[in-house]
Amino acid sequence: MLKQLFARKTDFSEDADSSHGPSLRRTLGPWGITALGIGAVIGTGIFVVTGQAAADHAGPAVLISFILAAICSGFTALCYAEFATLIPISGSSYSYAYATLGELVAWFIGWNMVLEYGISASAVAASWTGYFTSLLDHIGIDLPVSLTDAPLAYTNGALVATGHLINLPAVLIVLALTWLCYVGIRESAGLNLFMVLLKVGLIIVVVVAGYRYVNPANWHPFIPAPQGNDKYGWDGILRGAAMVFFAYIGFEATSTAAQECKNPQRDLPFGTLVSLVICTVLYLAMAAVLTGLIPYTQLGTDEPVVTAIRAHPELGWLRLIVEIGAMIGLSSVILVMIIAQPRIFMIMARDGLLPKVFNRIHPRHRTPHLNTVITGVGIAALAAVFPLDLLANLTSMGTLIAFVAVCAGVLILRHTSPELPRTFRVPWAHFVCIAGVLSCLALLATMDWFNWALMAAWTLVGFAIYFTYGVRHSHLRLANQPNKP
Repeated sequence: MLKQLFARKTDFSEDADSSHGPSLRRTLGPWGITALGIGAVIGTGIFVVTGQAAADHAGPAVLISFILAAICSGFTALCYAEFATLIPISGSSYSYAYATLGELVAWFIGWNMVLEYGISASAVAASWTGYFTSLLDHIGIDLPVSLTDAPLAYTNGALVATGHLINLPAVLIVLALTWLCYVGIRESAGLNLFMVLLKVGLIIVVVVAGYRYVNPANWHPFIPAPQGNDKYGWDGILRGAAMVFFAYIGFEATSTAAQECKNPQRDLPFGTLVSLVICTVLYLAMAAVLTGLIPYTQLGTDEPVVTAIRAHPELGWLRLIVEIGAMIGLSSVILVMIIAQPRIFMIMARDGLLPKVFNRIHPRHRTPHLNTVITGVGIAALAAVFPLDLLANLTSMGTLIAFVAVCAGVLILRHTSPELPRTFRVPWAHFVCIAGVLSCLALLATMDWFNWALMAAWTLVGFAIYFTYGVRHSHLRLANQPNKP
């Protein structure tokens, strides 16, 4: 029994995968994949989390937090790039874990990827509302707070009721983007490319225009004196790194589109690494400008970029641009996550670990349409009820666990299957992979007990599904037991 739980899947060829259902449409080239990566990464991290991490944890040293998170992500990105050339299908770290660590671990990783893609989209949708209401306020329209705030808040490590009804704008943007993903990858990718170009241009405009009004005195002290509870000092920088790590989540979403790449062995490593480099440069530039425009203690708002601009009347012309650009930028993150999550469900269903309904492909649009609807409705429901900070922390935890498996998996596969052709190889693999595992574990160690309790509950639910359904329907398990029906 134990051996079967850790059985590894070895055939990841496209023929083997497509035998379980229709194939997806191959329309994405290297820059399309890069745009997906940037679309998934640049969003809440740069428009919301940067300010909150600076105000609550790191101060101006949030730049160091971003660098630490980028190093951790860089180690992992190299590992993803090697796996992408070995296993060019849409399962991302779920498929990579299946090849190296076995079925039970693969399920655990796949279940955590629901946190990474599904819940992160909910977190981004929750932050989208902040800029949407700021835009309405700018043009003289006020929505009732009861319809724009979540009914729950995360305060002092616990959930408390706010008295509000629903985050309605978040629900509406998620459902609108879900419809677009239902229609097709070509339409979704095209809109994403437009939104990526727009938000990158916006960030450059804000950085260039805002730099003239930076007051270097706001950067001193660069590392504020510690006040306990991960507030400032080096403890605050590390806690800030775990928080802004949420900003990097999504670069590996490129691997979920492997079966829609024209040349996955070439395009996936390129898109994964290039998108991460571009996003890191933009994050550091924006963080430096924001903390230079106003004192870092004033950045802990739902729309810190607008907050910083309001402090300088000379930059008033930027506010409307930022509000519209931020909404578009955040929308692209939600869009990519809604693209990614249904494809994870599809691969897991093709392995027999989820019911066959998750494997259905629309005959005309060639998209996993039912998965897309399920994902969109679930994301909308979470965004309607839960606050941004709780969703962001859970997302980071699920992603860090998946990253640990990917970094370890590269080393394992180097020893178990050294003969496999690798068009991209992780340089200094032993150092990079071990450093990736340790850096992810270090960030996980900064999470508080409440997040760990939620993660434990999530894991128990996942294992209950696996042992009641997945174990009995696993195609790999059935193949290894030919005498059983």
